[in-house]
Amino acid sequence: MEDKDQTDRIHVPIWKKYSLSVEEATAYYGIGEKRIYSLIHEHAGADFILEIGSHIRIKRELFEKFLDETTTL
Repeated sequence: MEDKDQTDRIHVPIWKKYSLSVEEATAYYGIGEKRIYSLIHEHAGADFILEIGSHIRIKRELFEKFLDETTTL
């Protein structure tokens, strides 16, 4: 069996991902990276935040729900 190189990796479209990196969230939602980080800090412990070790991920669907219910960012 051959080792797969990076070009053979599985690609999951961003709109199907369970969680997004801050960089992906910035691109997907059109919100600046600084603002995403400030939202994370302002809402520490929120359901849309997922911490994996020292990495922060945004739970896509829960963050969308948060955005739907928010009138001001």
